[in-house]
Parts: sequence; C-alpha cells; structure tokens
Amino acid sequence: MYHYTTCYFKQFTIKALSMIPELKQLAYADRLDSLKLWTLEKRRVRADLIEVYKIVHGLSAISFSSFFEFENSGRTRGHSLKLRKKRCRLDLRLYFFSKRVVSLWNCLDERAVKSASLNCFKGNLARLRSSTIGQLFLESFVR
Repeated sequence: MYHYTTCYFKQFTIKALSMIPELKQLAYADRLDSLKLWTLEKRRVRADLIEVYKIVHGLSAISFSSFFEFENSGRTRGHSLKLRKKRCRLDLRLYFFSKRVVSLWNCLDERAVKSASLNCFKGNLARLRSSTIGQLFLESFVR
C-alpha cells in the first residue's frame, strides 16, 4: 500500500508540474528546482527532522524519554544534542521513527539543532538544502 501511494503521488506531482507551460520542456528534477520544491522523499526526511526538533525542544505532546535519549559519552562531534543510537535485534525495528531519524538528527550542525524557534529550524534546513554539503546529506538518507 505504501509503495502504491508513493508512486501515485509522484505521478500526480509530475503531471501537475508538466501543466505549467514555462516548465514543460524541463525534466522533473529541474522543475522541482526551479520552483524550489522538495522531492517526496526529501519532504519526508524534512518532516521527520521537524518532528524530532519539536520532541527534543519540548514543543510536542510526545515525551522525549519515550523515544530517545541523549548521547552522554562525552565524545560527541558536531552538536551537543546528539541522540543515542539504540541497538535493535529485529529488522522491523530499523524502520520505526525513533530509529530512522537518529542518524539524520546527529548529522545536523549546531546552528540548525540549537535554533531559537521552529521557523528558524525550518530556515536552517532550507539553508542546508541549498548548500553542497546539505545536498550530499539529504541524498545519503533518501532511499
């Protein structure tokens, strides 16, 4: 069902973008870039990171301790809000929200993670998206 919905939505997006006369001759990826839109996969990554930000900073009704714990080994490169990667025995657990976002969150820079507000965090994600390092970052996590 997930795969069907994803394919259907992507086809719908391609069709909708092809209806814009100025963009008709461009490829799908170029149309998205010219309109400054994210691909479906990158939108999911962005939504996951926004949700983690809300959980970590207490802006969500979900308690932090029920999903995550901070890395407190003292050997944290990058930012000070790194999350601990919990081990899992089953492959099924790898695709849970609390498991799949830890690597994404830990790869963000200090400026993004310590944003003063949710809108600042979204702006920092957009900044990361436009940078070369951000492009590599997002591409590495999109399946």
